[in-house]
Amino acid sequence: MQWDDGVKRMVILADETAQEVERALSDGFTPVEDVRMRTTFPLAAVIGQEAIKTALLLGAVDPTLGGVAISGRRGTAKSVMARGLHALLPPIEIVDGSYCNADPTRPNEWETGLADSMNYQEGDDVPTRVKPAPFVQIPLGVTEDRLVGTVDIEESMRQGKTVFQPGLLAEAHRGVLYIDEINLLDEGISNLLLSILADGVNVVEREGLSITHPCRPLLIATYNPEEGGIREHLLDRISVTLSADMAMSFDDRVSAVDIATSFQDFRDTVLGDAEEATDSTKTQVVLAREWLKDVTIGDKQIQYLVDECLRGQVQGHRAELFATRVAMAHAALGGRDSVTPEDLKKAVELVILPRATQIDAPPPDQPPPPPPPPPEDNMDDTEQEEDEEEEEQEEEDETEEDKEDESEQIPEEFVFDSEGVVMDENLLYLAQMQQRNQGRSGRSKNLIFSDDRGRYIKPMLPKGKVTRLAVDATMRAAAPYQASRRSRATTERKVYVEKSDMRSKKLARKAGALVIFLVDASGSMALNRMQSAKGAALRLLTDSYQSRDQVCLIPFRGDKAEVLLPPSKSIAMAKNRLDRLPCGGGSPLAHGLSTAVRVGMNALSAGEVGRCMVVCLTDGRANISLAKSNGDPDAIAPDAPKPTQDQIRDEILDISKKVGLAGLQLLVIDTENKFVSTGFAEEIAKAAGGKYYYLPNANDATIAAATSQAIASAKAS
Repeated sequence: MQWDDGVKRMVILADETAQEVERALSDGFTPVEDVRMRTTFPLAAVIGQEAIKTALLLGAVDPTLGGVAISGRRGTAKSVMARGLHALLPPIEIVDGSYCNADPTRPNEWETGLADSMNYQEGDDVPTRVKPAPFVQIPLGVTEDRLVGTVDIEESMRQGKTVFQPGLLAEAHRGVLYIDEINLLDEGISNLLLSILADGVNVVEREGLSITHPCRPLLIATYNPEEGGIREHLLDRISVTLSADMAMSFDDRVSAVDIATSFQDFRDTVLGDAEEATDSTKTQVVLAREWLKDVTIGDKQIQYLVDECLRGQVQGHRAELFATRVAMAHAALGGRDSVTPEDLKKAVELVILPRATQIDAPPPDQPPPPPPPPPEDNMDDTEQEEDEEEEEQEEEDETEEDKEDESEQIPEEFVFDSEGVVMDENLLYLAQMQQRNQGRSGRSKNLIFSDDRGRYIKPMLPKGKVTRLAVDATMRAAAPYQASRRSRATTERKVYVEKSDMRSKKLARKAGALVIFLVDASGSMALNRMQSAKGAALRLLTDSYQSRDQVCLIPFRGDKAEVLLPPSKSIAMAKNRLDRLPCGGGSPLAHGLSTAVRVGMNALSAGEVGRCMVVCLTDGRANISLAKSNGDPDAIAPDAPKPTQDQIRDEILDISKKVGLAGLQLLVIDTENKFVSTGFAEEIAKAAGGKYYYLPNANDATIAAATSQAIASAKAS
């Protein structure tokens, strides 16, 4: 492959960067990027993690690859590798005066207003400068304004018009965008971020602004699965997702300790030892970026990748698209102008394998049964026919080899067999480790949004009276009109703010769960059940501080149910209320369920909890109708007809269905004796779409464990 003008241009850019750095150093200035490079652990010195290092290099070759996500527990060099890649990126040439590192060779992608500010016409020379590739880290508490950009208050007030202040995405264009602990990033921010990166353009339309600018950085995200899973939706939008928790040999662990210790004590020595490998990789990345433009992939090779996705039962179509780009980038990194079987296998390993939903171990090898011997009479004829078939097959193979183009080469074997089984043991281990570190993070119901309490998320237009004023957003809205308002004002003020400028704060706080214990306090088993419910409630309250869970206790006995313990997090109040618990009488299960639904819906509507679970301890032997519990005159009259058992059952099942429709989750713990069981408690759970446990002799620990498990399962869904 010949070096074209693009490669020569990159070499010239590198020389210009070196000259600018020398001039700056002669003036006594030390650039920040140069300091960062000298303190970054070189990627070439990282022991092991070959798959992750390869994925990062492919991202450096093709920044539009789709990003790289690295999962791993503490101390697995996730951040070290991400920062080490930055040192390998070549410098970039940008349009002088551009706030988003605009490429001078692509004027159609420049940000809004750049061409007009320099009176640019097609074919004109553009003033440029060379700078190191940016490395921007997204903090966990980043706001939407800081991420995408907002109004520059100071400049807007000075110029009397709306002036745009670029965000982090503008700074990261054509560089590295690094997110540490992406699983802890706000859900709305992460969705917005990945959406912009997928489009490649950031569109800002707010507060009188209408700005677009390119945004194509290389996304590198890391997370620790011990601190919470990451949503499958987010992982699917990132091209390569790998685990850093791969087992290392004894010698590799010793080497890792030696190199890390040496870097702390003798930094310059380690950097010097890795300098040759680092420079070689830099050159390889520069050349691969130019070679990538000429890399081709054949139709049969794309069909091979699609077939692998089908065999692994991969959902969606992003896997095929990402795998195609990875294969082409891998070919460019190897200096090839066409994709080879090796490139296809690497694409399957990095992209398709972690997404596979069908991963099983290969079956044990079994020798095939021997073929039956041919008849002796036809032996000669059979041998002659076989010789003729072999000659014909050889002629066909030679003809096909002559016709087959190099770009159509595919691997001889699939990674997945026809049933989705991974045949390679090493790849099987890699896939299992990756899927083990993935998780489901259900955070949508774990946050409560309001305008009075919580963490400031974003500004919004007020609906009625402003409870919490968003000063920053209000100032941005008022800034462009200061000059005109000052000219017509009758009184002197520093800032002129009108009602139309006011913005309120949208706040979010962590949401807990409300656990309502609905306990049957009637019959001979009432005392034992009540003691177990008391103990379970106190156990949950003890552990509810961090999760912000609340507990409510509703016993039902006699003719109706009553709220003995309102939703509370107070252990002292719970103990005092639970000591005064009456038992005995009838079993008004219908009124108990109705009361639990009312308490749960009130708590959800008040915004105090994010989800509500009703834990019902009963044997299902209800004998009091809802009308009688509510004091209906027709039901409590002396001559009132007694409802049949079927009527009471239908009434309870109808209320159970309303429990599910109201957004409450029902957990039924059946305490009925199995010898005289009616199975009605299980019917209640099915009607509400809840869970059912048969625990006739459950103690407080068992009930608390079952409830905690159900709550954890609900939060992860």
